[in-house]
Amino acid sequence: MGKRFSTNSILKAKAALVLVACLAFAGCTKAPPGQSQDVAFDPYERQNRKTHAFNVALDRNLYRPVGTSYSDFVPDEFEDMISRFAENLSVPSAVVNSVLQGNIRGAANDTLRFVVNSTAGFFGFFDAATEMNIPAGTQADFGQTLHVWGVREGAYIELPVLGPSSERRTVGIVVDLFTNPLTYILDFPENVYGTAASVSSSLSNRGRFSDTIDSILYESADSYAQARSLYIQNRRFKLGNGSGGEFDDPYDALINPIGEE
Repeated sequence: MGKRFSTNSILKAKAALVLVACLAFAGCTKAPPGQSQDVAFDPYERQNRKTHAFNVALDRNLYRPVGTSYSDFVPDEFEDMISRFAENLSVPSAVVNSVLQGNIRGAANDTLRFVVNSTAGFFGFFDAATEMNIPAGTQADFGQTLHVWGVREGAYIELPVLGPSSERRTVGIVVDLFTNPLTYILDFPENVYGTAASVSSSLSNRGRFSDTIDSILYESADSYAQARSLYIQNRRFKLGNGSGGEFDDPYDALINPIGEE
């Protein structure tokens, strides 16, 4: 039987969120006065480039061949089902973040989509909610929540394996490991199904978008600068226009093939 939330656990979670928010406000590096907002603030470029070289080598020697083989072997219909299943299991986290942002309408819509897809959509393998004309989900994350709370973007960072990010988004990634209620409700191994499905979905994306990803990583004059530019533009576009769920995101699979948003 799944575990239940205790009052003590909820209080600890709230305290942790407050602490993280305070640290994020204090820790995100401030860009120098006069720097254009259209340019990435990258004071750690030297180390970032080393991390980028590691990520490219990892992609060349492991992720690209595995992703291409996976996409060739697994039927497209099954890949789509796994991607929808992974997305559905991430929705409770989006609900939490929408509530933290004060977006009650978005939280209600996400909850409705989750219930419909988890039942009529057979645990999310089918997108019954969209078939019923229920609006797209918010895809809210804690990095977006920090943005709503007024936390600055901070410096650009390239993370090992996960790829392009920012200081604010990196804090969000860490917190989002703990914001999905399913992690606490479900027992092992059910509580890791979402992670496994996300990895499978990222492999699928790496195979499907192989030509475009290869052109960025291996054919551009400066793949680091190209990935940085794409990430910053896309992330700021999503934050500036509200819910990421309202827009197609052509860059998620290209610059963050292992699954970071």
